[in-house]
Amino acid sequence: MDPELLWLAVGFGGQSLFMLRLVIQWLHSERQHRSVIPVSFWYFSLAGAVVLLVYSVHRRDPVFIAGQLLGVAIYLRNVMLIRAEQAARDAAA
Repeated sequence: MDPELLWLAVGFGGQSLFMLRLVIQWLHSERQHRSVIPVSFWYFSLAGAVVLLVYSVHRRDPVFIAGQLLGVAIYLRNVMLIRAEQAARDAAA
C-alpha cells in the first residue's frame, strides 16, 4: 500500500472516531430527552485526538499538533476522573 494512502486512512480514521463521539452524544441525549454526555464520549474523544495527533505529527503541522495536544490532555483527564469516580463507587459498594 502507498504510504501516503495509509496516512490518509489514519487521518480519516481519527476524524471518524472524533465524529462518532458527537453521534453517540446526540443519540444518548435523544433517548433521554435531555443533554447527556455518556462515558463513551470521552473515550472516543481521546482515541480520535490521539490518532489525529499522530497524523498531525506525521504531517509536521504545528497548529494541528498544538490543538490535538491540548485535546488529548483534557480528554485524558476526564477519563481519569471518571475512572476515579467509578473506583470510589465500587469501593463504597
